[in-house]
Amino acid sequence: MNTTDTHAAHAHHGHGGADADAAVMAEVLELDAEVLAAYLSELTAWLDELSDREPGRILDLGSGTGTGAIALARRFTQADVTGVDLSPHMLHRLSKKASALGLADRVRGLQADLNEDWPESGTYDLVWAASSLHHMADPDRVLAGAFDALRPGGLLAVTEMDFFPRFLPDDLGMGRPGLEARVHATLNQGPAVDWTDHLARAGFVLDTKRLFTIDLPAPLPAAAARYAQVCLGRMRSRLDGQLSAEDLATLDTVLADGGPHSIQRCEDLTVRTTRITWAARRP
Repeated sequence: MNTTDTHAAHAHHGHGGADADAAVMAEVLELDAEVLAAYLSELTAWLDELSDREPGRILDLGSGTGTGAIALARRFTQADVTGVDLSPHMLHRLSKKASALGLADRVRGLQADLNEDWPESGTYDLVWAASSLHHMADPDRVLAGAFDALRPGGLLAVTEMDFFPRFLPDDLGMGRPGLEARVHATLNQGPAVDWTDHLARAGFVLDTKRLFTIDLPAPLPAAAARYAQVCLGRMRSRLDGQLSAEDLATLDTVLADGGPHSIQRCEDLTVRTTRITWAARRP
């Protein structure tokens, strides 16, 4: 998976800088859910079509603040959804969100380290892992646990980003054109993981693999500008010494609040990315 992935749901959050990073990550995840709501609706509708019956129990592995858990609870209105994550901060945000939406009776968080033990016993109709599986120390062991947790005929959905979202026009009206392309070329270390063989080794039968193309044109709501600012800000923190001084200065100007070239004033802002979902079944 690309190194700029937003969903590092299994990082160990401590104090100081780690706590601040967890708060930024939580904001990214919640903005992702808001800005990409149409994509999430399309994805869950597709899983509804693939399911052999209405799910009663759903497990979200690496739930973060509940982007997937909430979307699944809204789609499958009779289901109980358990979101598993290592971070208490993320799970607290999930709980608050579920309560605010009137879903507290059906959506709950469970703190667990999936690198250590399977979180709980029980059988599920649907297991969801969105941009989390590649963070596991032993993904094959986690997939084996998911296989054991699913009922026969139950569905597993694994989603990954093909590439981190892109937001900026090629020509910003300052600096050299192509800034964002250079940022991505610097940070992206390789293609996304293909989970097809991993799923087969765990015993799953692949139903289908689907590419979702996200291309939101301008003009976009204010949440999209904030989403771009926070995402690019996380990338900026890793670019010192990696890009030219001119490029770094241009990016800093774009990320600054209130300036004439700030991202909030960019009328050509878009959101462009692709995500792949593997839908597999326990035979």
